[in-house]
Amino acid sequence: MTATPLVASMPTAAVHEALGSSDLGLSAAEAVRRLAAVGPNAMPKAKHRSLVRWFLGQFLDLFAVMLLAAAGLTLLAYRLQSPRDPGNLRLALAIVAIVVLNAVIGFLQEYSAERTAEALDALVPRTARVLRDGRLADIAAAEIVPGDVIVLEAGDAVSADCRLVEAHELTLDNSSLTGESEPVSRSAAPAPLSTPTVEAANCVFMGTTVVHGGATGVVFATGPATEFGRIFTLTSTVEPANSPLQREVATVAKRVGTVAGVLGVGIFALRQLTTAGPVLESFVFALGVMVALVPEGLPATMSVSLAVGVRRMARKHALLKRLVAVETLGSATVVCSDKTGTLTQAEMTVQVVWESGRRHDVTGLGYGSNGSVQDPATAIEVLRIGSLCTNARRIPPGEDGRWGILGDTTEGAILVAAVKAGLDLEAIAAASPRLTELPFDSDRKLMTVVCETGTGITAFVKGAPQELLDRCVSVEWNGDVVDLSVEVRAQIIAMNDEFAIGALRVLAVARRTVSSAHPGPEEAENQLTFVGLVGMIDPPRHDALDAVQACRRAGIRVIMVTGDYGLTAEAIAGMVGIVTAPPGLVVSGAEMGAMDDSRLRGVLASHDEIVFARVKPEQKLRLVSVLKATGETVAVTGDGVNDAPALRLADIGIAMGIAGTDVARAAAEMVLLDDSFSSIATAVERGRSVYQNIRRFLVYVFVSNVSELVPLLIAAAVGFPLVPLSALQVLVVDLGSEVMPALALGAEQPERGLMDRPPRPRAERLFSGAVLRRILFLGLIQSLGVTVAFFWKIHSAHRGFDTFTVHDPVYRQAITISQAAIVVSQVFVSFTVRTDRQSLFSIGIFSNPLQVAAGALGIAIVSAISYVPTLQSVFNTAALGATDWALVIAFGALAFAADEARKAWHRSRGIGLVVSAADRARDEAGPLALSARG
Repeated sequence: MTATPLVASMPTAAVHEALGSSDLGLSAAEAVRRLAAVGPNAMPKAKHRSLVRWFLGQFLDLFAVMLLAAAGLTLLAYRLQSPRDPGNLRLALAIVAIVVLNAVIGFLQEYSAERTAEALDALVPRTARVLRDGRLADIAAAEIVPGDVIVLEAGDAVSADCRLVEAHELTLDNSSLTGESEPVSRSAAPAPLSTPTVEAANCVFMGTTVVHGGATGVVFATGPATEFGRIFTLTSTVEPANSPLQREVATVAKRVGTVAGVLGVGIFALRQLTTAGPVLESFVFALGVMVALVPEGLPATMSVSLAVGVRRMARKHALLKRLVAVETLGSATVVCSDKTGTLTQAEMTVQVVWESGRRHDVTGLGYGSNGSVQDPATAIEVLRIGSLCTNARRIPPGEDGRWGILGDTTEGAILVAAVKAGLDLEAIAAASPRLTELPFDSDRKLMTVVCETGTGITAFVKGAPQELLDRCVSVEWNGDVVDLSVEVRAQIIAMNDEFAIGALRVLAVARRTVSSAHPGPEEAENQLTFVGLVGMIDPPRHDALDAVQACRRAGIRVIMVTGDYGLTAEAIAGMVGIVTAPPGLVVSGAEMGAMDDSRLRGVLASHDEIVFARVKPEQKLRLVSVLKATGETVAVTGDGVNDAPALRLADIGIAMGIAGTDVARAAAEMVLLDDSFSSIATAVERGRSVYQNIRRFLVYVFVSNVSELVPLLIAAAVGFPLVPLSALQVLVVDLGSEVMPALALGAEQPERGLMDRPPRPRAERLFSGAVLRRILFLGLIQSLGVTVAFFWKIHSAHRGFDTFTVHDPVYRQAITISQAAIVVSQVFVSFTVRTDRQSLFSIGIFSNPLQVAAGALGIAIVSAISYVPTLQSVFNTAALGATDWALVIAFGALAFAADEARKAWHRSRGIGLVVSAADRARDEAGPLALSARG
């Protein structure tokens, strides 16, 4: 069933018939039949890369290219030697084997990460509201079929191409489809016959969003048949760009490759000058230098660490849509938080009704009918108007036994209160059928429905008390309509403020008789009769206070930005700890509008605890812009279409996964699957932890490279004719004692006290001065141990350097002890780098079982190379004695002890970490706690 200009040009009455539908929508059976015929309303999955091409792409990594080049040169050296050295052939084959093995590991990791990303993306379902069998229902957007009748409201994403049959002040953001920057108006009026469907003003298209108003449309195209589908097909194969973090690591890889090449050439020249040995031997020596510098597993390790962090965040209800967001989370300095649903439970409950100077308390929580209204007879008219002026409906209990609300929770709370007062909602709707509606918008702050009643045509209005009261000229008082006096107006305002101070959200209701079924706003929303107030509360989440305090300890400022009334917002801010010393500074949207950017910056700088209330979307956007201009890293939460601009501008936009609109989720980089602020604090901690873990394994990897390189340089400098560590051994060290422990470090849990530190500076680089200093600190200690162990074994023969050959038993023992010294030291280093400032004993040596297993694997590999005869012949090694093992263990323990002493010194000086009293007590209770603490 395809759309033609004829569909757009048809009268609305003929559209249903043309598309095989009706004003009651499709039947469930017909929808199933059409879904089977036309397929799901979803874009085809982008074609995955061929598995073979994907695997072969692993060999294009710079490190892989360098190693393959080294293998080729080694094979060439083997071919040129006379007699040929089988060791060089084994080296060339081993390098190729290592590259292939790394390619397999990298391929499996990337494949797993892609599957994980697809699974996480499915955690945020897209839904649409359609009529099926005459009833309104939320269904998965993928189940929409041609002929479905869709109901659209402000904030909804349009899920299929539709012909409108009813529209109320409808405007759409078509920018995703047409590039238009301004919202466009849409109506249900027939379009001229010559108008192309895509240009018809009575059609809406998949991928656009409703900015204002509401509408009903009939679907004429789904999935790839939509206009969005046509464009999507052209772009679905575009490869995503690397994140800045990945690009930075790639840059480091290029620099390492350049350094390796330059040093290789330099060492070759130095060897020729100092030893005057065969050229091929000098070449093999230089090759060992180059191989020693290549951290083969670095790119894959980084990707796995990021993927582990993303999966952990997802388990904590925080879905990251891009890995790059991990970096931003670690450095966030300000969170501009919405109130409703994020800091509160998003489950409104009416607590009080006020009319004619009387207060009616309402009992019961949630959306069930348990509870009552005090003196309901005189409160009924307020609740009757409120229930008519809603688009929400109650959903009977499901498997969880709880009633729900389909639609706005504020409107749902009014429906529940009306039921508690004994009203029959269906009977009320039947007695006053709706004729038209003026939807709510953020400028008017009102919603109006026009109904046919027994006394004529009446407009019922609900909205913000101050805005509605300004439009009232009379009041219903004890059943009579009287002029609205100054005294009564003051009484209403005072009661509204009293409710707001108590953290209640307050709505006012009013009515007036109108002259026609479709009055304009000027008639329907002026000259009103005030009827009463409804006060409801969305209680704070039980974990919001702890989460806000956690952000404060982490140096993150929390600012509430809400469209709610100032007093209500301030009361909730006080309950959750955003305002700790009332009264806090409350800036209204009107006050903010009167400030220029300079004054706004001054207010933000001089007041730490601020609440922005009654804020419009463009003002929230401006606030984020000003904060970013002052150097802050800004996170913004939101759930509505009005939040989308700020979510997009923020350093990291955080949308609600449950209550959030499609457009908010699309604009955000992170989605809270439980809509809870506490998940933000957890995600920040996880984000900091991921970034910290990346730095940990970078330290670990490059410490190993330093300890492989320095002994080679010293050997060349002193004129020793052979290498202290063969290139083949380097490859085994990198594979057995580098990749797996680095992956284990990438999965390390957050360090205690991580959320007691200030945010990472915005300009700080991944390879910071502190990281480089730690690499050199540990690398030089480890290098000292490797060099001393090697030459200790060489000097034990009491012979000159020129007497040693490749197959000399003492030399074979010496290179074996060099390899063992690196592996054992790396095991100690892998443990000590698990923490930056804490003593390892405070978190438990065995608290990361994967790390222990990785260390055991490395030692097992080097032991096998030392003792298994077949491996001895392959690697030219020899068995080590108990004294040898004692020496390498001692040097490994030296690196560990030195780093523990460094941590203790930093703690004693309060460098880099603010440790809580509880953490300090736990540290000092450790079995080997160091005494030099602050």
